[in-house]
Amino acid sequence: MQFRSETLDNGLEIIAEVNPSAFSLALGYFVKTGSRDESPELAGVSHFLEHMMFKGTARRTSVEVNRELDDLGSQSNAYTSEEQTVYYMSVLPENQAHAIDLLSDMMRPSLHDEDFQMERQVIIEEIAMYDDQPPYGGMELAMEEFFVDHPLARRVLGTRETVGAMDTDAMRAYHRARYAPNNLTLVAAGAVDFEALVADAKRLTQHWVPSDATRLLLKPAPREKESTLVHPPATQTYTLQYTTGAGYNDSARYTYRILSSILGDDTGSRLFWELVDNGLAESAVNFTQEFEECGLFCTYMACTPEARRSNWDKVEEVLRNGRTKPIQDREVELAKNKICSGMILSSERPGNRLFTIGNAWLNREKYETIAQSTQNYQRVTKDELQAAFEKLADRKSITVSVVPEE
Repeated sequence: MQFRSETLDNGLEIIAEVNPSAFSLALGYFVKTGSRDESPELAGVSHFLEHMMFKGTARRTSVEVNRELDDLGSQSNAYTSEEQTVYYMSVLPENQAHAIDLLSDMMRPSLHDEDFQMERQVIIEEIAMYDDQPPYGGMELAMEEFFVDHPLARRVLGTRETVGAMDTDAMRAYHRARYAPNNLTLVAAGAVDFEALVADAKRLTQHWVPSDATRLLLKPAPREKESTLVHPPATQTYTLQYTTGAGYNDSARYTYRILSSILGDDTGSRLFWELVDNGLAESAVNFTQEFEECGLFCTYMACTPEARRSNWDKVEEVLRNGRTKPIQDREVELAKNKICSGMILSSERPGNRLFTIGNAWLNREKYETIAQSTQNYQRVTKDELQAAFEKLADRKSITVSVVPEE
């Protein structure tokens, strides 16, 4: 495999991991924009705009866009998060030129008012759908309680009020500012013809105008708070705890990922054996979230209402007993094997490598081979894990419980 990169005159970065032995290729535009880059009044515009990107361009109607996606035999989709919006597809090598033409055209949508009004209702229904699924808004509330006035507190979907008040002029202005070529990265992986990719991208994006898109970076102030969200239709309770972790520019992120696996992987972890294997809870897991200037170390538990308090005491004991129940060599070995094996197995698909290399480049402007990535985990020592584990006991945290009744 070979890594290739080039930056066009308009600022568009093009990167690729070329694998001549692959039978397919994946392409994607990674846009450095998400809910944290929105104003409070435009909360949800990034996700709303993602929907609108499939509604037609100056060259293609929405029907033609979707028909061509089918004609390519592609596996295509898009997603929006707090910090990025990504549009991607996997195709056969002979369809590379058609794929990049279609994907690039979609980056300059028509944004017709009729489509906007129709899609607004789809988004509002989507917000209602997520509010009616476990944990019933608990994760969004935990983010809001942890980050408060920080941009990362904003909900990716926005709210009924902000989406309902949005107009096409505001969306067009947001698109001009955030979808500028110098705020995008074109990423490819697999059986890529890199020279042809660059030539096509130059031709297709030469009229794109750069902007001065920036991002406000702020360190959140940790605080201690417990909140309860009452949702009468719920048959179980859901408890989430967020505390400070490591951001994606912090080398400690590897330590926290391994620690998260030891404490709360969905199989074979301390929380699994303490609560799930014996049937006390339906789920008890730990996971990390990484952002540009900060990160989260998160715990989630789902169980019956009557068992919530006793089960959460057990969760707290697992998370806070680093000094009395230190990490064992075998736990470190198992966690590293699980993480590295999963990474290697998933990397056999160009579509999976697309996200790995695309996220790394968008976040850190760095390319890592699979071997380099596994080495980063293997370098983490038991002492480093133990030190991070012991610090959990002293960290302030936000705890949110979703219950059927007070």
